Amino acid sequence: MPNVHEICTALFDAAPAYIKMDWDNVGLMCGHPERAVTRVMVALDASMDTLTEARAAGCELVVCHHPMIFGGTKTVTTQTPTGARLLYAIENGMAVISMHTNLDCAPEGVNDMLAAALGLAQTHVMEPAGTDAQGREYGLIRVGAVPVTTLPVFAAHVKQALGCEGLRYADGGRPVRKIAVGGGACGSEIAAVLAHGCDTLVTADLKYHEFADAPALGINLIDAGHFQTENPVCARLEALLRQNFPELTVLRSKNHHDEIHFL
Repeated sequence: MPNVHEICTALFDAAPAYIKMDWDNVGLMCGHPERAVTRVMVALDASMDTLTEARAAGCELVVCHHPMIFGGTKTVTTQTPTGARLLYAIENGMAVISMHTNLDCAPEGVNDMLAAALGLAQTHVMEPAGTDAQGREYGLIRVGAVPVTTLPVFAAHVKQALGCEGLRYADGGRPVRKIAVGGGACGSEIAAVLAHGCDTLVTADLKYHEFADAPALGINLIDAGHFQTENPVCARLEALLRQNFPELTVLRSKNHHDEIHFL
């Protein structure tokens, strides 16, 4: 059976650490690199729900998107949510691998999977930051096209395609035809999206003033939720694990979910 290090190497061959953002933290968050793995659980987050589910399923490894250690963790105790999760994983012999902005930017990563989930055609990297070992361009935002439609119709499509409980949108006064997508928080890319001739941006975590400026800027904004815009990549992680290690039992977390709800 493969060990944690071998699995980590295979995953980061697909989404190399060198393409992550400088501020990010990716890789093996905790655990023994040499530990043999027979069962692995995939989830967007190594939440306590995910970890307890993984332990009950006999998993030695959890592979997730968001870093388990982030933002200057200084202590590991049960007095903080991060500390409690780390201690639970370590005390129960589970390793955790996180793939964050490297997976956002990678070919067939978060944003390619989001574009595919929305049915975009002619998808490409908006601003390539380089090419990977296979000569494929990588970068954060993806741009694609749909047959021309209205914003309310397209927003309803996004809600259904991503399984959103609800979403927010602002009307920029333009038909929807050329769309940029950025899973998670990509509001900072609005100016670049406009410069590339897009009429619509699908992302998450948009701020009040970004919505307020949308009509004047002439851009349609759709905030479909952080969880919903990134969760499609879990299918890609499952596929990578099965492709490289067919002997592994690969499970998708059934307990992990978005903690944001709508009335």
